[in-house]
Amino acid sequence: MQYNYQSLVSQLGYTHLQSKQVLQVLWGGYGELVRLNVDNTSIIVKHIQLPKPSNHPRGWNSDLSHQRKLRSYQVELNWYQGGAKSCFARVPKTEKIIQHGEALLLVMEDLKQAGFSDVVTTPNRTHLRSCLHWLAEFHAQHIAHSGDGLWEVGTYWHLATRPDEWQALPDSQLKAQAEKIDRVLQRAPYLTLVHGDAKLANFCFTPDGEQAAAVDFQYVGIGCAMKDVALFMSSAVAPEQCAEMEAWVLDSYFSSLAFALAKHQPSLSPHSVEQQWRPLFAIAWADFQRFVKGWSPNHWKINSYTEQLTKQALEMLKAYP
Repeated sequence: MQYNYQSLVSQLGYTHLQSKQVLQVLWGGYGELVRLNVDNTSIIVKHIQLPKPSNHPRGWNSDLSHQRKLRSYQVELNWYQGGAKSCFARVPKTEKIIQHGEALLLVMEDLKQAGFSDVVTTPNRTHLRSCLHWLAEFHAQHIAHSGDGLWEVGTYWHLATRPDEWQALPDSQLKAQAEKIDRVLQRAPYLTLVHGDAKLANFCFTPDGEQAAAVDFQYVGIGCAMKDVALFMSSAVAPEQCAEMEAWVLDSYFSSLAFALAKHQPSLSPHSVEQQWRPLFAIAWADFQRFVKGWSPNHWKINSYTEQLTKQALEMLKAYP
């Protein structure tokens, strides 16, 4: 992707562009994420190209998909212009946001320079605990957030934005209950902001793994906190370990949440919040399962654990109006 990054570097007040490293091509060909080494430091630039790309990695290339993607980038820009500046959980600082023709440029702090140098693919429990602590801080701070400028319903798999995947869903029982699952989650007590794509790959760690920072806020919005916890666990815990790790993951999250609520929401009882949220973990994962099974029926995230958890969630739905 051709762009005159030297011009950008000068615009930002730096003198020399020493090197450019492409960290990743954005999903679906919408641009690139690059690290620019400038003067004696480095910055991260998310370069978003607006025209509709001609292909999609899994074939879901439609106007609806395109509009969802465009909205997601606008939401991310809104987040970095607003909420990110007061977010207690660690996120990149915003240097500048520039619109240049059909390109959007989000210039951010390089978390590697700030000590969050590690990205892991096989996390240990320290990494897991750090991410769960980050989520707890993020959720606690943003309970009752207005959501202005963000997704009315956070997460990239939200039912109303995924009608094609719902239509393709082969699981008739899950398909029939999809609207109720969505309704129960939207009516969850203590709605907060959810990251919306809280997978392991979107966290950076200090070398000891004790602290985590999060990136990629395209799907941040209002929602049930358990959506983030379920998505994170689906990405960070091997399927064959999920059953034995489930209680540890939830206990770790709610332990961190109790401390975070005392700091951010002292009028709320951590016990009451946990009583309301913990049962929704299975329902939140069933919501994600609905998306995955419609989007990619042979995906590795569909397994015996997720099938059993979804079955449990469908049974639990009977207790909800």
